[in-house]
Amino acid sequence: MNPNLDKLQPYPFEKLRALLSGCHPPADLTEIKLHIGEPQHPTPQLIKDALTANLAGLASYPATNGSDALRQAIAAWIARRYRLPAPDAASQVLPVNGSREALFAFAQAVVAPRRHEQPVVISPNPFYQIYEGAALLAGARPFYLNTLPENDFRMDFSRVPEEVWQQTQLIYVCSPGNPTGKVMPLADWQTLFELSDRYGFVIAADECYSEIYFDETQPPLGGLEAARRLGRDDYKNLVMFSSLSKRSNVPGLRSGFVAGDATILKKFWLYRTYHGCAMSPPVQAASIAAWNDEAHVAANRRLYVEKFARVTPIVARHLRTAVPDAGFYLWADVSPTGLSDTEFTRRLHDQYNVSVLPGSFLARDAAGANPGRDFVRIALVAGLEECQSAAERIAAFCSSL
Repeated sequence: MNPNLDKLQPYPFEKLRALLSGCHPPADLTEIKLHIGEPQHPTPQLIKDALTANLAGLASYPATNGSDALRQAIAAWIARRYRLPAPDAASQVLPVNGSREALFAFAQAVVAPRRHEQPVVISPNPFYQIYEGAALLAGARPFYLNTLPENDFRMDFSRVPEEVWQQTQLIYVCSPGNPTGKVMPLADWQTLFELSDRYGFVIAADECYSEIYFDETQPPLGGLEAARRLGRDDYKNLVMFSSLSKRSNVPGLRSGFVAGDATILKKFWLYRTYHGCAMSPPVQAASIAAWNDEAHVAANRRLYVEKFARVTPIVARHLRTAVPDAGFYLWADVSPTGLSDTEFTRRLHDQYNVSVLPGSFLARDAAGANPGRDFVRIALVAGLEECQSAAERIAAFCSSL
């Protein structure tokens, strides 16, 4: 077996199950699950109709690069969303079975072994654990760049040592961030592009939360958009990852795309022809319907706007938190309660039957600290009334301490 498998840590939700083992929440309180970022709003009917109307496609082998129609729909969506010339659908867009699968596979295709030094993959810290697993199984060494409150949860690239940059082959950035909701500003993109030019590493821009935001006039800046603003029309060394899961409430559809540097995508396509990950034709048809429609996305955003407006003030009276730049997480500092993030999570579940995720489960010790410690991630994915009820239970729990 691959010895790097032994380096993988249990997934955060496995750690949570172990943490909550032995809890006995009150039977009269219905469980409210806010620990996992699984959208619970209804799947739009137009997507379900397109899926069922195209079941005849199950009789055909799909192509790894998807249909022309799907790639063109994605390219057109990128152009509308980011106010860009449409990328070339044939060479700069590649459908994938959800961003998770692609984020992992990408490292396997990008990272190249070196004789005298181990390659480095940089990721934010806290982070989506796929980044770490992808790096380890590609034979790379993860470098965790802490995102901290005192730096407004930004990735401070000046904290990366010179010798690390020299060994770096890939960097994962997540904007809007998971779990902080931080959107990467143009100045930080410019710094990152300059570093990529200097050291030659590839940028993997995870943007799966890009369509959940709170001001219709100010959608989050994306990586391709930042590149075009800075005159990088070829998207050199940049690949963005997007998904329908959060945007369109279809996490089970497993549909997304990567777009950017045509040279990199040509190699990634080659890798994927061996990887065996072509998208099912009915899923492609449903995906076209989703990417071509914005009405359901705007309606989805309105639900999150209302939930954050209701929940945030209740929670913020007891924990240090605020509405994020984007995304559907509250990143809440529990230190005012005097409890650790794990003890807060366990006691909240045991006494009030609300599950959240300890921030330390989403981070690693780096530079002398675990930047997730003392935080919990609260995913506002349930319905409005359920989220408000959960917030009131959290407030009651905090008041009881």
